[in-house]
Amino acid sequence: MRIREFVSLKKMTTLKIGGVARYFCAVERAEELSEALAFAREKRINLVVFGGGSNVLIADEDIDALIIKIDIKGIGWKEDSEDVLVVAGAGESWDGLVAKAVRRELWGVENLSGIPGTVGAAPIQNIGAYGTEIKETLAWVEVFDTRSGKFRTLSNKECKFGYRDSIFKRPKGKSLIITRVALWLKKSGTPNLEYKDLKERFRIYDLRFKKKRLTPLDIRKTVLEIRSRKFPDLRTHGTAGSFFKNPIISQGKFNKLKKKFPDLPGFPIFTRFKIPLAWILDNVCGLKGFCKGNVTLFERQPIVIVQNGKASAEEIKSFAKEISDKVKAKTDIDIEWEIQQIW
Repeated sequence: MRIREFVSLKKMTTLKIGGVARYFCAVERAEELSEALAFAREKRINLVVFGGGSNVLIADEDIDALIIKIDIKGIGWKEDSEDVLVVAGAGESWDGLVAKAVRRELWGVENLSGIPGTVGAAPIQNIGAYGTEIKETLAWVEVFDTRSGKFRTLSNKECKFGYRDSIFKRPKGKSLIITRVALWLKKSGTPNLEYKDLKERFRIYDLRFKKKRLTPLDIRKTVLEIRSRKFPDLRTHGTAGSFFKNPIISQGKFNKLKKKFPDLPGFPIFTRFKIPLAWILDNVCGLKGFCKGNVTLFERQPIVIVQNGKASAEEIKSFAKEISDKVKAKTDIDIEWEIQQIW
């Protein structure tokens, strides 16, 4: 493992923003984490984990820490009669793993196609899209605990998944670095077409091809097509993808807003409701395509922030706060960031 000094992080993030790390290393073997931890303790600096750079806002200033990029690779496939246990290194590309699973005609992650980032970052966010979340297929994760310096395995239940949330985003899990992720995928399955865009697309599809059995590849191709229409191209835009979470509010607050905005959609989650923030930004706040300085809400998907290559991290933060304040003023809803910060 090679530890480098004064490494720029800007080009390592999809937002194309970031300062210089005092120390930086890429960890290719899980055992190297012990060495990295010892180095950080010797230098008396923080150890900060960095994944694929797709869901993070990094400060413009220098970062006085050891930034660790998890590059642990390798994918294993263990079959039984009905399922396949897939074990992947945390540094593998998430969408690369999905593509491999789909090629094997395995069910469970096809709706999560096209999500940027690494396998190790997926459980942290409990990534989700088009009616599916990773918690539905996750078997276990292997982690390195920086407090004890030891490896251990966490079950699905121990990950304490919530909406775009997990133990890894809470104080108890801040010392845990994911090294491997295991998923249970099925050899046969039923397409999850509950999401509106998918349901409509395959309703039309079904009328034309009633006799054709849908495959994971059919779902993946359609998801990728939908995403290409709604999300900016990471090759040409500075963006971290969905910047904000969809708010989850009480039934009382939902009913109150529904009276004021009769067309407001809401999706029940036990006794609460998840509200599409994009609908609020567009129909309530009139912010779709809103631009200020070098930062814009993406015209085709307003929960996505894009920058023109000239924005600073502080400008992004200020812009996001302004959006949050406008939503609060119109709806009394406090919205949360989906992306992580390294400051």
